[in-house]
Amino acid sequence: MPVIPRDTVQKILDTARIEDVVQDFVNVKRRGVNLIGLCPFHNEKTPSFTVSPSKNLFKCFGCGVGGDVVRFVMEHEHYSYPEALRYLAKRYNIEIEEVELTPEMRAEQQLEESLFIVNDYAARFFQEQLLRTDLGKSVGLGYFKERGFLEKTIERFGLGYLPPERDLFTRTALAKGYKKEFLQKLGLTTAKDLDFFRGRVIFPIHNLSGKVIAFAGRILQKDARAPKYVNSPESEIYHKSKILYGVWHAKRAIRQADECILVEGYTDVISLHQAGIENVVASSGTSLTVEQIRLVKRLTPNIKILYDGDPAGVKAALRGLDLVLEQDMNVKVVLLPQGEDPDSYLRKVGVEAFRQYLQQEAADFILFKARLLLDEVEGDPVKRAGLVKDIVASIARVPDPLKRAAYLRECSVLMEMDERALVLALNREVSRLLKERRRDREREERLSQRETPAVPADEAPPEPTPQPADPLEYQERDIARLLVAAGGVPLSGGKGTLGEHILQSLSEITTEFKNPRYGKVLEFARELIGKNETLQPQKFVQHPDEELSSLAVELLYEPYEYSPGWEERYHIYLTTQKMPELNYDRDVDSALKRFKFRRVLDLCLENQQQLQKLDPQKDAEEVVKKLKIQKKLYELRDALARELRTVVVKGE
Repeated sequence: MPVIPRDTVQKILDTARIEDVVQDFVNVKRRGVNLIGLCPFHNEKTPSFTVSPSKNLFKCFGCGVGGDVVRFVMEHEHYSYPEALRYLAKRYNIEIEEVELTPEMRAEQQLEESLFIVNDYAARFFQEQLLRTDLGKSVGLGYFKERGFLEKTIERFGLGYLPPERDLFTRTALAKGYKKEFLQKLGLTTAKDLDFFRGRVIFPIHNLSGKVIAFAGRILQKDARAPKYVNSPESEIYHKSKILYGVWHAKRAIRQADECILVEGYTDVISLHQAGIENVVASSGTSLTVEQIRLVKRLTPNIKILYDGDPAGVKAALRGLDLVLEQDMNVKVVLLPQGEDPDSYLRKVGVEAFRQYLQQEAADFILFKARLLLDEVEGDPVKRAGLVKDIVASIARVPDPLKRAAYLRECSVLMEMDERALVLALNREVSRLLKERRRDREREERLSQRETPAVPADEAPPEPTPQPADPLEYQERDIARLLVAAGGVPLSGGKGTLGEHILQSLSEITTEFKNPRYGKVLEFARELIGKNETLQPQKFVQHPDEELSSLAVELLYEPYEYSPGWEERYHIYLTTQKMPELNYDRDVDSALKRFKFRRVLDLCLENQQQLQKLDPQKDAEEVVKKLKIQKKLYELRDALARELRTVVVKGE
């Protein structure tokens, strides 16, 4: 399949205007220099969806979705990147002359297309066996109808059935010309040419674009030797850790509700969908992975997890939810009554009572976890200390420092603990996590250099984002913002750009940022400068790493902007506040000084701590050396404080 040439892509990006495209779908009104309207990606009554023509970006401050014009089309129309580009090219009458793929690219793409074609055939075959054969109707369809599924629901989810005959599907597929190699690669046929899913009802698994990528099969006959459920093996088109069952059917409802309900089983998803609760997906009985969590986060930051009424099982499941907190998502937990699962409880009480139960019983994950574990530690100080460590370990994974502070306050009351003690415990845990992640990152880098010296940057796994409430983080964010927004601006009174000046100045202070999110901006800026490319906002926004792209939009898109209205309407000119684009030099100078000041403070503290560990008698020479270093650091600190003026230094 041909691909769109790079210069054509750039022409599309240069031509397409965000305000034109958005107004094809959303009613927006001008407010100052921006356009504002109701968000098309979630339900809201007060407009929080903003379009910036000057930046050629959109951003919803309600659900967090944002990006450039291509991202808007992808999100709104559920298009892939090439499909969105073709849509925009057609709208702006840009001719696309696609070029041929390399032999390697073509072979890989042909393999994936072949696997999709085989899976599509298998899905149709399984459904025909369910709906068009006597055995399918009596056994398979009988099972689904016993679960209360309507025929339209069965067809919508593509449910199927495969008789217990040894090789019915395999023989039929081979006779129709489908290759055994692909049948076996997809796990439809075993190495002995037998049907893998024989004697089971079938649940097709779709990707986010609606293509069938795998199957799950449930056995109907009681057989102690056979597992209740079997799944397709991983393949070039199916990675179990990256997909959630039902996400194709649920994605629009998740966006509209601004919430994703997570259940465990396939039938739970189907039952809730049939009842009109469509913003629901299933983890298919496995622990949540980082990739699955990020998949949900693309649709909403809010997740509600339903657990069967089994306290022991819930406690085990809770241990894996810290991953969700690390992705800065809002997690609520609902514990169903004892002995119930979502499907059974829905059938028992009806849809309205079920909705009401979810609304009333939803509890914040961390507070739910604290209350659940508190029941076990009453009167036992050792167990209570363990509980505190467990809860603090969860709070430490929350990236937002304000959320962490709120959780500490709530938990200190709940656990009857001094909040200051919890703060100390939290800081220790955050510090431990940072060191652990740094070691992991260094280990991965060593392994990747040893095993795969040419791994593209866009294939590296995104790093977790939790950070401590460190003042240095705010300086890092400001510098990252300036690299994205003004990195390509020429340096006044000198050669080069502000971005080059920032990187040169930082190289004298540090080699990396503490916060890995802002570190990605720094690394990409270095990469561009190293290639003699100018730093431009769109290069960050259009980066293939979705985390970096989203961060760039976040950094560029402040909720408040400089308004020229006073000058244009009333001829009132501000002498102390220039327009942002005329003030970047001063912003960069201030940001670098504040960053350097914060680094010097950290060095003062580190040196002071090292000094305190020395013995004045045994380490006299080292003590003198450290005292001289401390004196120089204090002098540098005070000089920077005087330059910044607004910074007040506490006495030693």
